[in-house]
Formats: sequence, C-alpha cells, structure tokens
Amino acid sequence: MQTERAMVTRRDLLALIGAVSGSAAMYHAMTSLGFASDSGYKGPIRLEGDPRGASVLILGAGLAGMTAALELRKAGYDVRVLEFNSRAGGRNWTLRGGDSFTELGGFRQTCEFEQGLYINPGPWRIPYHHRALLDYCKRLGVTLEPFIQLNHNAYLHAAGAFAGVPQRIRDIKTDFQGQVSELLAKATQQGRLDEAVSKEDREILMQALRSWGALDGDYAYKANLISGDFRGYARAPGGGLGAEPVPGEPVDLSEILKSRLWRYLQNFALHTFQATMFQPVGGMDMIGKAFAREVGDLIRYGAKVTRIQQDDRGVTVTYTDPDAPATPRQAKADWCVCTIPLSILSQLPIDVGRRMKAAIDAVPYSASVKIGLQFKRRFWEEDEAIYGGISYTDLPVRQIAYPNTGFNGAGKGVLLGAYLFDGPNAYEFTSMSPVERVARAVEFGARIHPQYRTEYDNGIAVAWHRVPFALGCAGRWTDEARAQHYDNLCQIDGRIVLAGEHASYIPAWQEGAILSSLDAITRLHDRVVKQ
Repeated sequence: MQTERAMVTRRDLLALIGAVSGSAAMYHAMTSLGFASDSGYKGPIRLEGDPRGASVLILGAGLAGMTAALELRKAGYDVRVLEFNSRAGGRNWTLRGGDSFTELGGFRQTCEFEQGLYINPGPWRIPYHHRALLDYCKRLGVTLEPFIQLNHNAYLHAAGAFAGVPQRIRDIKTDFQGQVSELLAKATQQGRLDEAVSKEDREILMQALRSWGALDGDYAYKANLISGDFRGYARAPGGGLGAEPVPGEPVDLSEILKSRLWRYLQNFALHTFQATMFQPVGGMDMIGKAFAREVGDLIRYGAKVTRIQQDDRGVTVTYTDPDAPATPRQAKADWCVCTIPLSILSQLPIDVGRRMKAAIDAVPYSASVKIGLQFKRRFWEEDEAIYGGISYTDLPVRQIAYPNTGFNGAGKGVLLGAYLFDGPNAYEFTSMSPVERVARAVEFGARIHPQYRTEYDNGIAVAWHRVPFALGCAGRWTDEARAQHYDNLCQIDGRIVLAGEHASYIPAWQEGAILSSLDAITRLHDRVVKQ
C-alpha cells in the first residue's frame, strides 16, 4: 500500500494523453506546455571583415547555393556558380503546360496542363516558423498566399473500413475526440485521478473535457446539437419551414479505432504542419526565380560537375558543357561551397578527408513520387464542397491534395493525385513508367472520388529517384548516422564546405537548405578573414 501520493510529471501527462488520444492530442498538449520550438533564424547574417578579393566557387544553384551566392557577393567575394540544369532552383521546381523533362531510363514527359495551372514536384508548402525562407521571400519580393493543410471537409479513407467509403475528416476527428473525452471524463468522475490531481484541477479538467470533446451535461458524447456544432449535421440548419437542424450520428469509437484513420490526425497537429502555412503565388519556383534575378549573372547553366580537387592554394572543379560534352572544362577558386546532393556527390571523385568522405557516403536518399492530374472541371468543389486541403488514404497514392487557388472558378483544375514518401509504394511507383504511374493514380483516386472516371484529362508523374539532378528526394538520416557522421559532414575540409538540406536537422525542407548555407558561409567567412 502506497504511503505517499503519486505525482504526475508533465512527461507522464504527455505520455498518458498520447496513449489515449493519439499524437494529435499529445502535440496540442506539447504546444500548451511550451515544448514546441521555432526556427533558429535570427535575421539576416552580417559577414563583417574584408575578404580581400577571395574567390568562391559554388556548386549547385538550388536555394542553398543561391543563398550563399547572394550573401557572399554582398560581402565582397568573387563568386561563380556551376549548375547542372538549364534553370535555377534545383528541387524548388514547378511544372506548367509546355514544360518537359527526361528522367533516368529515357522517359520524357511534357506537361499538358492548361495555362495558369501547375504542380510542384518538390516542395509545395512553407510552415509559418520557417523564418529564414519567409524572410528571403519578403526581401526578394515573392508574394505568398495561404496553403490549406487542414480542411475538415476533405476525406480520410481506409480501403478495409466503412465498406471503402471515405469519411469526412470533420466526422472522424470530432467523434474520436468526443468519445475519448467521454472515457477520460468517466475515469475522472470515478476518482481514478484523485491521487494525481487536486480537487480544483479535477473540476477544471472536467470542464476542459466537456468543452474539448463536445460532451453534454452528463459528460456523454452523443448525437445532439452540441456535437453537431463540431461534426456538422445530417440536415444543416436552414431558413423557413423545416429549417431545424438534425444532428448527424457519430461514428462508433470501436469503428474508428479499427479503421486506423486516427493515424492521419497527426498531420494537422504536428508543429511542422500547423497553420498558418504558405505557398508562393503562381508556383513554388517563384522563389527560385526571385533568387535567380539577384544572382543569375553568376550562374553557368548546363555545367555537369565530374570531379572536385583541392590543395592548399585553392579548389579546381572539372565539369562538362552540354554543347561540348566530350571536352572537360575547369573552374578554379580559392574556396568551394558544394551543395550537390549527397546521392550524386558520393559518386564523384572529391578530394576530402576520410571522415567527410565517409559522411558523404553514409546518407541514402528518400524515395518520393508526386503525380499531378488535370480534370475537366473542379468536381471536388462543385460536388463535394472541398476547397483546398488534403485527403489521406491507405491506398498506394497516400494523399490527394486540392488546389489552394482559383476557388469556385469554372474550367479545368489540377489535383496532386498522389504523394508517396518512402516505403514500398514509393519504390513500386518509381519502378513504373510515367504512363503507368498516372494510370494507377487515376485508378486508386476513383475509389475516393468516382468522378475521376469521367473527368480525368491528363497527368504528369515525377519519381525523384529517377530525377537526374537529385537521384532522390532528400537526405534520409538515421539517429545512428547523425551521431557518427553529421558533424563530420558539416566541417570545413581544407577549402571545401558542404551545404544543403542534407546538412541540416530539417531535411527535405527549404528552410534546412537555407539555414545550412548560412551556417556554412558564416564559418567559411570567419576562416577567410582570419587568414
């Protein structure tokens, strides 16, 4: 028998909430308790001190490379950039009607979207706490608009649950939250928490559960106008005769648990995806284009790097030009900032120490596939009142995202018809031809939106492991690999320093690329001015 009162720590409380209510509720609690953290960006860097005409060669004109180019030239360096593609931006990429690209294996696709419509194969959203990226957007004049991550009217879908019928996010979220609140309220009423909380805290907790879970006066979650205010109605309130609302019948907790649809609720609560999120007006590549307006005169396009050498006097980079691929060219500089993805850099001869080379070789890249589908009309809005947001499914396409522009307009529209990130489905779709990928996306999407069958127009599919300039989506670190290799990857090795999302703790995000670049060039500049 215990002689002391049991005490519940904040960590214990978070674990309890997570176990009972899932990660979504746990993250709300984390935010309330002050555990959520923002970007470490503190404002524009200041590279003070005279570099005395030192030259820097930057490899790659993605956001990391162009950030370095912009800031180093401002600080007085002689800067040049070598870029594999014929455009700037790297994975900051938008496909519009008329755009073409060829993936590994020789498959060439030409986007057939109508004018004004597009798909972002790479990054497609910007969290509010990615402050470095937002600051550069402001400084470079990139206009932003809201990106809708959570739309309560979009769908959660499990092929083996509810007879395959997709469920509105609003219904699953409210019913799960309500019935879990009822269970917690019953436990509290029965005195099970008396040893853990004071009488005053218990009363406040009961009030909180009633409010959070839409419970009635008896702390029960039922079909009534209280729950209807959260989950909607079987018959919505109207005007005139017969206007009284009829509440919808909640989905039984057991059915929600068995369906596993609760897994998707974390996508709306995780710090990374919390509102407000943004996107550039007109496509994500508006950011890359804005950087290129500042530093485009420094970039040599079509330069395929084949070797990176260094000695105590400088760096020599060998590359080929598409106009004369058989004739190697060379560029020399005092220093080098290399932002080439590790998936490619690991295959190049590079003069760095054993530890950095081991780090370069240690990081595989994530498989990702995005498929854009154009339809003859915006049926998701016209038929189902879905304006923006994302539907989640356990079908291989995983996600269907609705456009955040052109709301309530006539004419055609483009959906992100599939977003696969790692796992067997991503590798399976990567192995298909683009035509097969699109066909499968239409096939699976029709199980959620039957209108696919009659409204589909055309599509385009990007499998990142087949994209020549990246060979994968983003660096895929494990905890073990970070512990052994991360610091070695980020060191200045002689006259070479690496930068990019892979050299950050925010892999796959543009913020990681920019923060990595700022850190790299700050340390490089300190070394230059001290020498």
